[in-house]
Amino acid sequence: MTEAIKEAKKSLSEGGIPIGSVLVHKKQIIGRGHNQRVQLKSAILHGEMSALENAGRLPASVYKESVLYTTLSPCIMCSGTILLYGIPHVRVGENRTFLGEESLLRERGVDVEVQQNLECISMMRTFIANNPELWNEDIGE
Repeated sequence: MTEAIKEAKKSLSEGGIPIGSVLVHKKQIIGRGHNQRVQLKSAILHGEMSALENAGRLPASVYKESVLYTTLSPCIMCSGTILLYGIPHVRVGENRTFLGEESLLRERGVDVEVQQNLECISMMRTFIANNPELWNEDIGE
């Protein structure tokens, strides 16, 4: 989670939304990313999507042996991608500021662990309080 938090802070320092993610295979980070919707004017580069994009094209067997770490509960788009690629384990920094599709992931057999990491919570609460319009845009409201 430490590396996902570093990615979230990188996004924040770039003027973006502080959500970070890393994809880990056999205890090695194979993809890292952060929310880049603002920075790249992207419609889809949430933290999880960025980490998967940066991991590059991988065989299905790699995804099926991986863990995705994300600082915030995954939205429907990111959860759909987790399911599409068969990632079996997701570690979530927090879900107090935003509850994504954890129940869908669990229903489909994904092992989801929420850590309620205080640094993740504080970072998102501060960002949302200071940038409500941008936050609402990011989650599609």
